[in-house]
Amino acid sequence: MKTAFIYTDAYLDYDYGPTHPLKIIRLKLTYELIRAYGLLAFPSVQTMITRKAEEDDLAIFHSREYLNALKEANEGHLGEYAYSYGLGPGDNPIFTGLYNWSLLVTGATLQAVDFVAKGEGEIAFNIAGGLHHAMRSRASGFCYVNDPVIGILKLLDQGKRVAYIDIDAHHADGVQVAFYKTNKVLTISLHETGYTLFPGTGFEYEIGEGEGEGYAVNLPFPPYTDDEVYVWAFEEIVPPLILAFRPDVVVTQLGVDSFYNDPLTNLQLSMAGYEKVIRQIKELAPRWVALGGGGYDVSNVARAWTLAWAVMNGIELSEELPKSYLEKAAKVGVYEKELRGGPKFSPSGQSKEIRIEVERIVNYIKGKVFPKIGA
Repeated sequence: MKTAFIYTDAYLDYDYGPTHPLKIIRLKLTYELIRAYGLLAFPSVQTMITRKAEEDDLAIFHSREYLNALKEANEGHLGEYAYSYGLGPGDNPIFTGLYNWSLLVTGATLQAVDFVAKGEGEIAFNIAGGLHHAMRSRASGFCYVNDPVIGILKLLDQGKRVAYIDIDAHHADGVQVAFYKTNKVLTISLHETGYTLFPGTGFEYEIGEGEGEGYAVNLPFPPYTDDEVYVWAFEEIVPPLILAFRPDVVVTQLGVDSFYNDPLTNLQLSMAGYEKVIRQIKELAPRWVALGGGGYDVSNVARAWTLAWAVMNGIELSEELPKSYLEKAAKVGVYEKELRGGPKFSPSGQSKEIRIEVERIVNYIKGKVFPKIGA
């Protein structure tokens, strides 16, 4: 099996700002940990240097007016209509190179798509990608350009049947909107409920419209959902749908903000639960385009995506993190020494109620969605 890892240190030329929760240094830490474990040295692994996408690539989804606004923001200027495009102080700040950053992120996703679609290999991983909130003409949730949508559209152009699985703690609203009325893409999003977390969407009854009815699937979890309930729900819903839909390519967004110690969210997953899900995705995907996503504890991101890359390549890793990585991590205030760490469970007294609610949602999906897909 051949795999590709796409990365460049040029990511570090860009910065959302000192108070913004999305820290681009997490990409560098992930790369350094993967390299320290020797996971890029195998003959089956191809390391690709990220290439920028072209504007025409972005325009297959985004409006030209919006792209012009991003280009204006690229110089660090707040344009006349910036706010109407979701740009400005807050989640989607304007910073120098914003458009160039978006071109790099999307370019890496397109490299991953080409690698898989052309049969050069089975799995490609773009850790910088997965910016799933961006809409056609609006930035949202730290996302300026929706690289998952653009990648999926490229796969559709090549006649591929695509399933999208998103395990970020936030609902994959931008991807869902893009494909809500078509049966050509099956979108599955597992996330914290919109009642308690941005973007406030992704409820189980959002199942698509018209030809797309049944092809949008949402598993919204209550706050404090732990490994046991999360993995159970994943196993009940995702494998039957993927097996029934029979995609040529599975595109995933592997956000790490579902962990118990993420500063922005309220789920309670551990590295163990995350690993179980990654292993199941590998079994389900005939070909796999893997994208990064959220994750606001940088140590969690580096360790989880390194573990995911190891799973993709069929490698078992030692629990003790390599010394060469620990030295570099310490320089940016990261001190964890174990790959997985220990489990974390829901606060006492809430597990039963959470299980009942998730069972209700699972049964709803089985009743409303499974017959549409033939699961």
